[in-house]
Amino acid sequence: MKRLLLVSWAVVATVGMAAGRADAGCNDGPRPGVDWSQCAKSKLVLGGRDLSAAKLESADLSRSDLTGANLSKATLVEADLSWTRLGGANLTGADLSKTMMDRADLKGADLTGAVMVKAELHRAKLDGAKLAGVNLEKAELGRTSLAGADLSNANLERAYLARTDLRGAQLAGANLRNAELYLADLRGADLSRAQNLVQEQLVETCGDEATKLPAGLAVPPEWPCASQDEE
Repeated sequence: MKRLLLVSWAVVATVGMAAGRADAGCNDGPRPGVDWSQCAKSKLVLGGRDLSAAKLESADLSRSDLTGANLSKATLVEADLSWTRLGGANLTGADLSKTMMDRADLKGADLTGAVMVKAELHRAKLDGAKLAGVNLEKAELGRTSLAGADLSNANLERAYLARTDLRGAQLAGANLRNAELYLADLRGADLSRAQNLVQEQLVETCGDEATKLPAGLAVPPEWPCASQDEE
């Protein structure tokens, strides 16, 4: 019986210590490598702060201001960044797998080499963002604005790009295998060196005379398409 009690108290103590570490982490100030995993941190004002290599897995950072922040190599798996401002932020090499970023503002952000598998970016703003080499496989990008974005060598396999704004985007080497492009706006986009794009994907897209397609693919007869005013 004594041995059983000792083991039980040891388990309780271990759990308590773990909980204490988690609480302490959530109360830590912003710094490189900070561990805010699973912490509630919404509506923070951290513009320009250094959070490089931060551990932010499953953290709630929604509606925060992270404009120009350094989040390079940060772990943001399943974090909530919806409505968060990340314009001009450094997210190079960050892990954003399954991150919720609906309506987030990432204009001009640098996401080079980031992992964004199954990330949710509905109606997000990524105009002029650097997404070269980003893994966006199965990402949700419905109605997202990617105008002028650099998506060269990005993996967009099976990504959802319905009604996405890709005007003037660079897609050299981008993998578009089985990507959903229903009513995607391709006006001025350079797809001439895109990979695995097939004619069927273009049937209900929007383009113009400045849109560049890979050799062997034809311009759909509906181009240019009607204005998309539906929200």
